[in-house]
Amino acid sequence: MERQERLTDQALERELKDLAGWRMAGGKLRREYHFHDFVEAWGFMSSAALVVQQMDHHPEWSNVYGTVVVELVTHDAGGVTLRDVELARRMEAIAARYVTS
Repeated sequence: MERQERLTDQALERELKDLAGWRMAGGKLRREYHFHDFVEAWGFMSSAALVVQQMDHHPEWSNVYGTVVVELVTHDAGGVTLRDVELARRMEAIAARYVTS
């Protein structure tokens, strides 16, 4: 696997313009999804897990009832990389199947 380079602050700002709901928090790319209920939240996580495994890039995430909190960071690079951004984009596509906020 190719080593990922940490994105500069300027590059992160550009990428975040296309990722509504995502922000930097504690050095990680962070998003909180709100689903109708636990089943929808779990469905999102199950669908995302298939992409996560395919990418071999695992998020830090948690689920409480209809809320899923996702944090993305590439530990080897010491920050957020294009891999994190790509996973965020893919998660957005999955979440679009549901009514979220």
